[in-house]
Amino acid sequence: MKNTLIAVFGILFVYMIYTVVATSLESNLFTEWNFLASIPWMQATLVDFYVNIVVIFAWMAFREKSWPVRIVWLVGFVFLGGIITTLYVLVQLFKLKKDEPVRNAFLATNN
Repeated sequence: MKNTLIAVFGILFVYMIYTVVATSLESNLFTEWNFLASIPWMQATLVDFYVNIVVIFAWMAFREKSWPVRIVWLVGFVFLGGIITTLYVLVQLFKLKKDEPVRNAFLATNN
């Protein structure tokens, strides 16, 4: 199960990087922002994204005990979205000991 999850989140991580880089090469977000911000679905997508950031931050803050670590991950979540979210999950999976259950990557807190 652990290896399957690593493969899935690894693929998602690479796909997110590819998507962001390919889109950035094709279109400049900063020059198109005024147009994009005027589209109701873009506004809804941004609200959805930031609500998800709050949920992910709450989960991560439960797991991480250090405020500096929490802040670094939060900044990453806000500015890099799915790239950093998938990376966070991958880091948690790689931290598991050989015989440790996969659920600990999602439920247990780090000391």
